Amino acid sequence: ADDRSAMSEIYRVLKKDGIGILQVPIDNDLEKTYEDTTIVSKKDRTKHFGQYDHVREYGLDFKDRVEQAGFEVEMINYSTKISQDLVIKYGLMKDDLIPIGKKLPSN
Repeated sequence: ADDRSAMSEIYRVLKKDGIGILQVPIDNDLEKTYEDTTIVSKKDRTKHFGQYDHVREYGLDFKDRVEQAGFEVEMINYSTKISQDLVIKYGLMKDDLIPIGKKLPSN
């Protein structure tokens, strides 16, 4: 439920110069992450977030959330950088943005 604490903990335990692949479902049509803590039933969570066990639908501001945890972030669309066979093998979606977070040596 507390994704910001989770990201901060990932950052904390990552070694200096470490890289984190922080892949989450991101809706490229949403500028801002959609969250509503009053939605608690499995049925309603599925309706609002796409899965019963999700508590939010991330938007393009996910990069900002990861950066707030201390990471330097690059959003990469690997579906345009690798073969179609690998896209299928790794279950990537077209225009799937994958945040790559780097912990800088000074941190």
